[in-house]
Amino acid sequence: ICCFHRSHAGETMAWSESVDTLLANKDGLAAFRTFLKSEFSEENVEFWLACEDFKKTKSSTKITSKAQKIYSDFIQADAPKEINIDFHTKTHISQNISEPTLSCFDDAQRSIYSLMAKDSFPRFLRSEMYKELVKKQQHGNQKRWLPFL
Repeated sequence: ICCFHRSHAGETMAWSESVDTLLANKDGLAAFRTFLKSEFSEENVEFWLACEDFKKTKSSTKITSKAQKIYSDFIQADAPKEINIDFHTKTHISQNISEPTLSCFDDAQRSIYSLMAKDSFPRFLRSEMYKELVKKQQHGNQKRWLPFL
């Protein structure tokens, strides 16, 4: 947890507003990933991040190679970080992976995002890890404002 002390208490509190706020904040994302690791479900956020990166790809050769990597890491049966998506979505990706487009993982990414927002995110906010971060930052802020403490 050493790495999260730079965030301000307000920022840490703001993470609770939405999963978007959390994912957009470097420290928030790091804390969330650590939490998901502890729950053995970090493949969800890793897949989501891989998709975000993939959608920014400009070169068509890179699109193909990145799509193949995402597919082999997260989608195909027995993938090392296999994500839990419905059969229809998985089949659709499998059928189109030979000619990938920048939107080929959108349905899967939406599904995983929704899973994180409805399931992992609320658990993260209830976790001891999150409560400790908030407590540390509140404590840190008091010191800043009250130098005589």
